[in-house]
Amino acid sequence: MKKVQFRNAWFPYLLLLPQLSIVAIFFLWPAAEAVRSSFYLEDPFGFGATFVGFDNFVDTITSTDYGRIARFTGIFTFCVTFLSLGIALLLAVKADKVIHGASTYKTLLMWVYAVAPPVAGLIAILLFDQHVGPIVKLVALFGWKMQIGVNYFDTGFAMVIAAVWKQIPVNFIFFLSGLQGISKSVQEAASIDCRSGFRRFWTVTFPLLAPTGFFLLIINITYAFFDTFGIIDVILKTEPGNNPVTLVYKVYLDGFRGNDLGGSSAQSVVLMILVFILTVIQFRLIERRIHYT
Repeated sequence: MKKVQFRNAWFPYLLLLPQLSIVAIFFLWPAAEAVRSSFYLEDPFGFGATFVGFDNFVDTITSTDYGRIARFTGIFTFCVTFLSLGIALLLAVKADKVIHGASTYKTLLMWVYAVAPPVAGLIAILLFDQHVGPIVKLVALFGWKMQIGVNYFDTGFAMVIAAVWKQIPVNFIFFLSGLQGISKSVQEAASIDCRSGFRRFWTVTFPLLAPTGFFLLIINITYAFFDTFGIIDVILKTEPGNNPVTLVYKVYLDGFRGNDLGGSSAQSVVLMILVFILTVIQFRLIERRIHYT
């Protein structure tokens, strides 16, 4: 492989400077500021700060309310990730077999990707409206009186459905690309060796999609943790009350609405540590079982 040689040793670093500046300004600096702020009890109007050590972290971890929100965040993340990946994979497999009208079919499945998270939350409000929502009327036929914003489970259910609906197109695009990248000769050999389509999928096709699936697993967990903020904010209408919220949304509530800057900073640091640990576990345990071709 031919190596690129630069006459000036500093020129490569100059090319990296714009990207490194963006990372430093929009990630490293805010992260460092959050860590610093987590050790202080700050005045919301910026008139002073009192060093309190690890008190903010102790209050966060020992809070029963924080534990309840952490449990909901875990359940919410699992449901959104599992359903988004599962439904998208099913749609991708079906779309890959479509011959006539394939482009139209794929476009209809991908257009939701253009919808912004707050818009997705607004659509969810319309669908789950207690008076005119079609989903509410549908489940009412089975005796389920759904009350979004009032009932804890119903509100969480609406959040999961809206988040899954928004994320399916992204997973669908990658899964479909992965399926179309599988060699035709491999598919033909698999069809000869295994007549059962279900068994052929799980023994041949699915292992070949493992790298794509691992990448999407990380993307979906990150999405459920952070990118669902707009959906949750619109569904709750900025009035969380006793409704379910995620850890990221609680950081916003305590910091920007409760004016507890130190406490919210401690929560964001705890969240960063949890995400880091989760990422290490994923790459250490899951990626070892994945074989790249």
